Amino acid sequence: MRMARSSGGVRGVRGTATRLRAVRADGTPVYRFDGAPGRPPVVVARWDGAHVEGAELPDRRHAHDFHLLLYVERGGGDVVVDGEAVTLREGEVVTLAPGHVIGVGAPHPAESRAWAVSFVPDAVPALAGVGPVAWATHPLLAAFGSVGRLPVPPSREAAWVALLEDLREETLDPTRVGAADAARALLTRVLVEVARLVPPGAAEPAPTSDPLVRRVLAVVEERFAEPVSTASVARELGYTAGHLTTVMRERTGRTVLDWLTERRMAEARRLLAETDLPLGVIAGRTGFRDAAYLTRRFRTWHGTTPLAWRRGARAAGG
Repeated sequence: MRMARSSGGVRGVRGTATRLRAVRADGTPVYRFDGAPGRPPVVVARWDGAHVEGAELPDRRHAHDFHLLLYVERGGGDVVVDGEAVTLREGEVVTLAPGHVIGVGAPHPAESRAWAVSFVPDAVPALAGVGPVAWATHPLLAAFGSVGRLPVPPSREAAWVALLEDLREETLDPTRVGAADAARALLTRVLVEVARLVPPGAAEPAPTSDPLVRRVLAVVEERFAEPVSTASVARELGYTAGHLTTVMRERTGRTVLDWLTERRMAEARRLLAETDLPLGVIAGRTGFRDAAYLTRRFRTWHGTTPLAWRRGARAAGG
C-alpha cells in the first residue's frame, strides 16, 4: 500500500481508496471513495511520529465527499478546516462531514499517534441501501453535522485504541474469511461509540438538515430511478439549474448531479450484491437508460464494471 507524508507534519487525510472526482472553481480538488469490489468503503489510517500507515497525506488543501473521523491517541497538532485551524488534542475525537476543505496544518510532535477513519455511510449495514435524507437524521451520524469535537473519557481510551486497531486489521486484507462483515460490524461499533460521546441535544445540524437541501434530497430519493436531471429537479422546485447547483455545492459540498449519481450507485450496488437481476433491469431501476450506459457510469464512478463488482461482492459474502 503506497504511503506518503509531507515534510513538516500532517497535511490532511486522504485514504488510498479514493480518486479525484472534480476540481472546484478555486482549484480545490475533491476526492471520492473508490472502494474495490466486495470491500467495504472504509479506510483506516494511522500515523505515529514520522511513520504513516494506510493513507496518503496530501500536501495541499483538498475536499472529500465521504465522512472522516480523527482520533488522537497521544500528542497533538492541528489541521485546517475551511480556512480555520482545528487543534487536535490528545484523547479527543474530531468528526468531519463531507464537503469541508482540509488544508495544511501545523506539525505534529514526533511522539504523536493519531487515527483517521474515512467511510461512506453505506459501509454501515443500518445505512446501506437508504438515501442521504435518512443519513441526515440517523443517530449513528449525529456527530457529523459539521466539525465535531468530542473528548473520550480516560476510562474508554484503551477500548478506543483496541477498536481502531481491530478495524484497521480487518480492512488491510479483504481476502480474509469474513473480513468485509467484520469491518462493517466494527465500523458500526465505532460510530456507536462516537454517538455515545455526543451530549443530549448538543449535536450540530447536518448540512442536509437545511430546508432547501432536504427538499432537493427528497426529490432525489423519490425520483432517482427515473431519467431525472439537475434541470428537471430545479424546475420542480422553482429554481434555475445553475442557481440550484451553486446553492447545493455551497451548502453540502456536492452538486445535485453528485447526489443523484451517489443515490443511483448505492442502489445499483445493492441490486448487484443482493439479486441476480441482469444489468438491463438494474439500469432501468436506477435511472440509467440501458446496461451499456450503466456500465460506463459505474466504471467511471467505481473504477470497475458492475459485473466485476457483483463477483467481488459475492466472493466477500461467501
